[in-house]
Amino acid sequence: MELQTERLLLRPWRESDVPALFKYAQNPNVGPIAGWPPHQSEDESREIIRSVLSDSGNFAVILKATNEAIGSIGLMTLRSTIHTASIAEGECELGFWIGEPFWGQGLIPEAVDELLRYAFEELAMRAVWCGYYEGNVKSQRAQEKCGFKYSHTEEQKPVPLLGEVRTEHFTKLTLEEWKKRRKK
Repeated sequence: MELQTERLLLRPWRESDVPALFKYAQNPNVGPIAGWPPHQSEDESREIIRSVLSDSGNFAVILKATNEAIGSIGLMTLRSTIHTASIAEGECELGFWIGEPFWGQGLIPEAVDELLRYAFEELAMRAVWCGYYEGNVKSQRAQEKCGFKYSHTEEQKPVPLLGEVRTEHFTKLTLEEWKKRRKK
């Protein structure tokens, strides 16, 4: 399945995306702030595609102008093995990251808007959760820009891939709030 925006294609990850994934995921400014370590090799990126990013609901963020994978976005449901929010039936959690050269261009909000449309209109979700670790101001701003409202903070939250504990802030957007935003 593929989703499209003006500048982006959201599609399943492919083995051919390994070089692009490694190029952006090896940057220490990208993964750790989102809770995962920088990739150390293309082999590691290949394994991440096979074991994590190939799960249903995960999409490569493809820049249409170059046809290159520049980030990742996904929806995690109760059936997903990875989610940090306490979600209920009819709810999901949205996660994303984008390569540093593309920060500040509005590409993640563009991708998030399309994934929210998909979650609410096609998956019939009642609410979508999102989270960011303390200090990840870019993610916080992207969530606010997309209509997410602060819900709560959890202290001493384990970050298993980094062997740390952090403070995580959670935001939420309900179907009703999303519909109101779309009418504006």
